Amino acid sequence: MGSLRYVLRKIRRCVFRYDPLQKHRERGLVVGKNFHMLADVILDYAHIWHIEIGDDVTLAPRVHILAHDASTKMHLGYTRIGKVKIGNRVFVGAGSIILPGVTIGDNVVIGAGSIVSRDIPAGQVAAGNPARIICTIDAFLQRRREEMEKFPCFSEAYTIARNVTAEMKNEMNTRMTDRIGYVV
Repeated sequence: MGSLRYVLRKIRRCVFRYDPLQKHRERGLVVGKNFHMLADVILDYAHIWHIEIGDDVTLAPRVHILAHDASTKMHLGYTRIGKVKIGNRVFVGAGSIILPGVTIGDNVVIGAGSIVSRDIPAGQVAAGNPARIICTIDAFLQRRREEMEKFPCFSEAYTIARNVTAEMKNEMNTRMTDRIGYVV
């Protein structure tokens, strides 16, 4: 039944040009070009107009972006709100939470499971709880380039979008003797 729902959802999006962000945009969300929001992302719907997302941004599964903090409501009668701004060319890892009032600069990677409670400047990689800068984006990418020379790299044919076969899946696992590989 789950796969049937998946197929029907895909057909609906193609036929009706379904835009999952349409309601968010109508409420004031600002989103740039080439934005990718993966499964179960939560954008603070009640305060969505305080969120701005730049170009070439990916939010991995289960990312939460909060623009309000209601912990003060009961005691002070007010909810704390804060603008959230995410720059261009940003990747936010799975399960991360971005709190109200945070700005993330351009060319940033946020590691999976991070809680971003303070600004992250441009050109950095940050991770943890609370998220802390661990290196520059240049150093991170250089390490990954070097890693790609040692580990297997797979073409787009090895993805679900291209109907990777069972044999290809087995090949990937066999070739990844050090547990790591790369796919387009």
